[in-house]
Amino acid sequence: MGQVKGAILSVAPSAAVVDLTHAVPPQDVLAGAFLLWSAMETFPPGTIHVAVVDPGVGSSRRALAIRAARGDTLVGPDNGLLLPATYRLGGLHDAVALTKQRYWRPDTSATFHGRDIFGPVAAHLARGVPLSDFGPPASDLVDLRLPEPHGLEGEVIHVDVYGNLVTNLPAASLPPRFDLLVAGRSAPFALFYGSVAPGELLVVVGSNGLLEISVRDGSATKLTGAARGTPVSLQPL
Repeated sequence: MGQVKGAILSVAPSAAVVDLTHAVPPQDVLAGAFLLWSAMETFPPGTIHVAVVDPGVGSSRRALAIRAARGDTLVGPDNGLLLPATYRLGGLHDAVALTKQRYWRPDTSATFHGRDIFGPVAAHLARGVPLSDFGPPASDLVDLRLPEPHGLEGEVIHVDVYGNLVTNLPAASLPPRFDLLVAGRSAPFALFYGSVAPGELLVVVGSNGLLEISVRDGSATKLTGAARGTPVSLQPL
């Protein structure tokens, strides 16, 4: 949001601010965690990431800054949002609760911690303030994990804006030839969308290395009725 960027630039005017997405469904912490997880490795080590999907804003939930093993710092609420990305960056190295109000905006709102706490803290981090200055060490974080596959069985873990069904099946260990079953339908593997006729179902390796079920020039979620949590399975040929 523009106000979050304004709060960051008020503290660190030379910071390079990059928008990842503003398309997370409201209150959908799991979707936000997946999108954050899927984007982390494209940024250089040491990047400061601010993530806000925060249904508990203003409540007793903690505000956190987490240092990942790769050197990145993630700032946001303690609701599991930050943890999958942290694991992808080598795991949790340090975490602090953001209790030092001198690093917040004055007159902090109970409904906009992205602007008033997370953004300013990220900006102070960018200016070199040590992580330990922001508050005491934090443990027992809310731990959110993306669902893991079981052999050739998996599930849909995300539906993107095009209606593609992102599964948790990695492309790194696939049978030589296979179809994928979802919601009673069989989708053939293809290298790219144009491999099938318009309106036909297919499976591709997505940009994050996971299998995605798609419809050429259409929506896989509309065609199949599948959604997040729908089981999928690989059928070797």
